[in-house]
Amino acid sequence: MMATEENEIIGCASEFIKDRLYFASLRTKPKSTARTHYFCVDEELVYENFYADFGPVNLGLLYRYCCKVNKKLKSFSLGKKRIVHYTSFDARKRANAAFMISSYAIIYLKKTPEEAYRPLVAGSNPPFLPFRDASFGPCSYNLTLLDCLHGLNKALANGFFNFETFDVDEYEHYEKVENGDLNWILPNKFLAFCGPHPKSKVENGYPLHAPESYFPYFRKHNVTAIVRLNKKIYDARRFIDGGFEHHDLFFIDGSVPSESIVKAFLELSENTEGAVAVHCKAGLGRTGTLIACYLIKHYKFTASEAIAWCRICRPGSVIGPQQNFLEEKQTWLWNLGDRFREQNTKTTKRERQSSVSKLLSGVDDMRIDDPAENENRYCSVYDNLHSGPVTRSSGGETQGDKLNQLKLLRGKHSRSATTGAIVLSSARYLGESAGDQGHHFSLMGSSADNNYLTANNSSWPYKYHLRSNHTISAALPYY
Repeated sequence: MMATEENEIIGCASEFIKDRLYFASLRTKPKSTARTHYFCVDEELVYENFYADFGPVNLGLLYRYCCKVNKKLKSFSLGKKRIVHYTSFDARKRANAAFMISSYAIIYLKKTPEEAYRPLVAGSNPPFLPFRDASFGPCSYNLTLLDCLHGLNKALANGFFNFETFDVDEYEHYEKVENGDLNWILPNKFLAFCGPHPKSKVENGYPLHAPESYFPYFRKHNVTAIVRLNKKIYDARRFIDGGFEHHDLFFIDGSVPSESIVKAFLELSENTEGAVAVHCKAGLGRTGTLIACYLIKHYKFTASEAIAWCRICRPGSVIGPQQNFLEEKQTWLWNLGDRFREQNTKTTKRERQSSVSKLLSGVDDMRIDDPAENENRYCSVYDNLHSGPVTRSSGGETQGDKLNQLKLLRGKHSRSATTGAIVLSSARYLGESAGDQGHHFSLMGSSADNNYLTANNSSWPYKYHLRSNHTISAALPYY
């Protein structure tokens, strides 16, 4: 590469560390020189889409990116070189690449979202394609790169994650369908997961997990309550007999919750000692929407910040009209949070639990067996904004069914070893033995391997410590 050409690239690149770290969009692959090292992750750290969604990349991929950049910055051989993360002009790849380097700037360079974003849009750089939901229809809501940076920054400020202690292997293990399909959104408080089934088996190539499959993991991580948002598929008594609370707050797949459901969810979450595991059919749309409501109420997230954080933790979360619903309810939820904090010292736990019981009884008249006639009655007024079907297809499939199938089929992308180890020992994978229809699943592996989680990694990847003013009674929400 000619020196003039190299200088032109640096001159047009976004500078994150003076004379050291840069970001550039290039039409051709550059060759590293004695003065400059170029690298690209477009084909290495790849977002696995459902439909037309393309990002942002999840927390595991972001961690791997940060490890890669830190390794290059600390490398003796690159010590005197300028390091340029380059991407193509493919709008989707470019948006994810920009998200990764600007997130790195927030996490490791202590930049504000605006400071991390500013170099990317300086000069003649073209704008970035906004992210969208995991549906196949027209996009009704744009989630911008800056929205994602604000969501990440607010999560970082509240101690939701810490890359110094993050266990990427565990994160990537449990997010797989065959290993439980679960992600923590708010550490020690909210776990999002795919809806359980009556039996653990493989059906049409798709692994299904019975309630009992989750018991060891839930007990180890202090999950004390389960909230079901979809129709009844398994008997709730199985969780209750296992020592867990179980709540049903049904609303139609792909639709938005009523205010009574939102209030019931918030209050039962606030009064649960321990973590709450939330699921719908796929654990994405309805699940993400209600958890986002909690983030907005108790942490003052904006709707876009809450959506962004949910998707960074669990891609595909919050779909179609649910995005617009959160925007419309943002101020209402902020006001609920303000009143909660004002009244918190005046209200006893017993009074709050009584309030929860009343709210839950108020939504009990909505049947959770999901008969067809309920679809017309309860489908949301937001249907005209929806970017995907709410009702069943002729084959009886809902949006959640299709998302579950797509999650299993999304491409397996090989990752470079330079970003960190990704291979788990066989003991960390789901054990299989003879059982229902030839398969039995256990989220803890076989009995011989049940001790694979050591004292050092027995907690979820988010081994974080809240600041002292965040440490309050487990019976109350964190704020």
